[in-house]
Amino acid sequence: MRIIIASTLIALTMASGANAAEPQTPTTDLPGSADHPVISRFAGSTLVGYGQTDWAATELPGAGGMSKTDRRKFADPVQAEGRLTRLFYVGPAGKTPLEIFRNQQQALAAAGFKPRFSCELKACYDAYFTLDKGARGKSMDWVKGDLVGVKGSYKGSRWPLPMGLSADEGRMLAGTLTRGGTALEILVYTSLAQNEYTDRAASYIEIVEPKAMPTGQVTVDANAIAAGLKAEGRIALTGLFFDTGKTELKPESKAQLDAMAELLKSQPALKACVVGHTDNVGSFEANEKLSLARAQAVVAALTAAPYKVDGKRLAPKGLASLAPVAGNGDDAGRARNRRVELVAQ
Repeated sequence: MRIIIASTLIALTMASGANAAEPQTPTTDLPGSADHPVISRFAGSTLVGYGQTDWAATELPGAGGMSKTDRRKFADPVQAEGRLTRLFYVGPAGKTPLEIFRNQQQALAAAGFKPRFSCELKACYDAYFTLDKGARGKSMDWVKGDLVGVKGSYKGSRWPLPMGLSADEGRMLAGTLTRGGTALEILVYTSLAQNEYTDRAASYIEIVEPKAMPTGQVTVDANAIAAGLKAEGRIALTGLFFDTGKTELKPESKAQLDAMAELLKSQPALKACVVGHTDNVGSFEANEKLSLARAQAVVAALTAAPYKVDGKRLAPKGLASLAPVAGNGDDAGRARNRRVELVAQ
């Protein structure tokens, strides 16, 4: 299926005869860009678009592909978070999208890639529009220049380079590749570069490497704790940190303990419960013990030097997974549920 809007082509056409030099599709990589280690480029391709974020979220197709009720949405999208890399390649002149995609497919399979969803040609039409190219493209840097027509009546015409994919000859592949015990999410979409007149293929590749989000960056200060207690009677203390399954406070919790102690000293009549919460992974009995032990660790820290808060003012409690603030169906929800709260009495 060729999706070519004639009016758009005419509007973008530029007469090459008027120029001293023929316009050309860029053949030099974007400065500062690089192939991702898990998948190299098709030989002769140019890396013209690139973006990398140390911590970001993206939506990828699940096994169900496109929604049956809304063909512009994934049926069961996978929400992936971590180090996000986006790459856009323009293939060498004369190489078809099929040849490039089959090479990508074979290279990934040889590396142990586990496909979750794939589509080709007409079956990939909805996937092309669901990809949300505009939002993805805006997160990337791009080489200056255009995709240039080299044949037919549109020779010398120009089309925008950023996310210059097409529904024509489109093929998509999404799944996971395990490296070093971590499952990387990978998405590949290859098609004609805008249309048949450029005589080139384009490939968009997205890779998410799950990783622990940097912690210790946000602390609820004394004023925020006071405001939370006044407004809702409780507040989550985001600056308290424990290793998985452990009850010892990590050193980076000091700033949060400082703020709690400051509040308690400024309000000598305040009494509160320190309440530990967990997600629902594991048995309830184990989580109940863990949540209580973590609350006890916080109370112990506040009643010891240098804070020396009166222990009668703080009561440790453990609620395990009984009071979630988010669903436990994904990592993001479970992370929100693992928390310690201060509850006014």
